[in-house]
Amino acid sequence: MNATPEVLPAPRPAKVLPEPSALALFGSVVRAEWTKLRSVRSTMWSLLVTVALVVGLGALFCAARVARADRLDAGELRNFDPTGFSMNGIFLAQLAIGVLGVLVISSEYATGQIGSTLAATPQRLVVLAGKVVVFLGVAFTVGLVACGTAFVVGQSILSQKFATASFGDPGVLRAVLGGATYLAVLGALGIGLGAILRRPAGAIAALVGLLLVLPILSNFLPSPWNDDIGKYLPLRAGNPIFHTGAVDSTDLSRGVGFVVFCAYAVVALVVGAVFLDRRDA
Repeated sequence: MNATPEVLPAPRPAKVLPEPSALALFGSVVRAEWTKLRSVRSTMWSLLVTVALVVGLGALFCAARVARADRLDAGELRNFDPTGFSMNGIFLAQLAIGVLGVLVISSEYATGQIGSTLAATPQRLVVLAGKVVVFLGVAFTVGLVACGTAFVVGQSILSQKFATASFGDPGVLRAVLGGATYLAVLGALGIGLGAILRRPAGAIAALVGLLLVLPILSNFLPSPWNDDIGKYLPLRAGNPIFHTGAVDSTDLSRGVGFVVFCAYAVVALVVGAVFLDRRDA
């Protein structure tokens, strides 16, 4: 007798998981980027340095101004801006927050982690957007704490010799929020440069050159080229947003200047997004 062949059950079709929605995907990327940002030790140090520079240098400058208050002429006293003066520490703090922005993406290229990041989330532009959103939120929050503290500490020091400002005075709250926004946008500029150049050293050098070297070089240009070019550089264009005094006639207006400053970050991020999308990781 012939044996009846055993009939095997048909294999079950593989279960196809639904694609996550765009919002769910972006939320997952934001959570992942937040985890990466807060788990790196350099993040905490950079943010602490930012706060220390904004508050510490602001207090130091205010103390120095009080010490020489009796030697100021009438013009200096008339044009003195206690709000902006108390936040002059932003001048150096911007380097700390900008370098951290560079490292947010360039450090992944340096360590090779970018390959794992893009393998987990092939949508490269979503990854970049997640990094920008997380860093903007962190930088703005830290900047707001730093600028608010610097303002309060600075006014308490300046009150020994000068008329001081309060949060209720015209332009003061805008200046404090402007200082925090300035630092956040500067961090976004750092992310854009990091995405373009990939290497931390090169991107940091580009950031320092753009913020500090170019303004110095522009001062050596003959007049009026030095003002015509210098007023469009990021530091000079964005500086009035965290001051309450009148803007110099050779500078851009406060609103136009800040738009120009933000344009640097937007252009860097757009170019960085194109490079990230088209180049191999």
